[in-house]
Amino acid sequence: MLILLPPSEGKATARRGRPMDLDALGLAQLNPARHQVLQALAAVSGREDALQVLKVGASLTEEVAANTRVMTAPALRARDLYTGVLYDALDLPSLSSADSRRATHRLLVVSAAHGALRLNDRVSPYRLAMDVDLPGVGPLARFWAPLLAQALPGEVGAGIVVDCRSASYRSAWKPTPELAERWVVVDVPGASHWAKHTRGLVARRLCQTDVVKRPSQLPEALGSGFAVELVMPERAGRPWTALVTAR
Repeated sequence: MLILLPPSEGKATARRGRPMDLDALGLAQLNPARHQVLQALAAVSGREDALQVLKVGASLTEEVAANTRVMTAPALRARDLYTGVLYDALDLPSLSSADSRRATHRLLVVSAAHGALRLNDRVSPYRLAMDVDLPGVGPLARFWAPLLAQALPGEVGAGIVVDCRSASYRSAWKPTPELAERWVVVDVPGASHWAKHTRGLVARRLCQTDVVKRPSQLPEALGSGFAVELVMPERAGRPWTALVTAR
C-alpha cells in the first residue's frame, strides 16, 4: 500500500548538521533530475525576479534566498522537515513504534524539488512549488511526470494507492490503467484548511491499519471517525474517488 502526500509550504530548519547527500536518497534513479532542479533553483533564487518566478510574496524573501544554499544547508529527514496543517494532523512523532514503521514504508512525499521522498530521506529546506515554470527545467509537473511514471509503480507493492496530494501535485504522477483500479483520490468537501487536516488524519489512520487491498475496503479501514462516500470511476483507466469528512 502506498499513501501519497504533498509537501508542505512551511519547513523546519536545522542550525547545524550535514548537508544533504543525493546519493544517500532513495529512488536513486531520480538523482540526475534532482541535481538539475536543485541547481536551477539555486540559480534562479539569486536573481532579482526570483519572487515572481517562484510565485511567492515578499514575506518569503529570506526563504527564497536560502534556496541559494540548498546544497550546503543542514539536512533533515523528510519526517522532520515538513510542517503545517496536514503534517500536524498526521502527527508522526506520536505514532507507536509499529505504526511508525508502517508510515516509513507506506508514505511517499511527492516533491517539486526531489520528485519523491521517503520519510527517512534527508534533504535541506527549500522553497519550490510544483506549479512553477523553473528556468532551465520548465514546468515542474511536466518535467517530473515521465520520471515518476517510471520510478514509482514499483513502490506500490500490495494494496491500494491512496492519493492525498493537492491538485498541482497530482499532475506529476497519474495512474496508469493498470494501477487505476486500485488508486483512490481523497477529496474533502469544504475549505482547503480542513482538506489538509482531513488528509493528514486519513494518512495517519492508514498507518495504523492492515494493508487495504481494494478501494471498496477503504471506508471500513478508516473506521467510524470518518464519513466516506466512495465514488467509482466513470470509465476504465480512471481512479476511484473517496469523499471524506472527519467526524
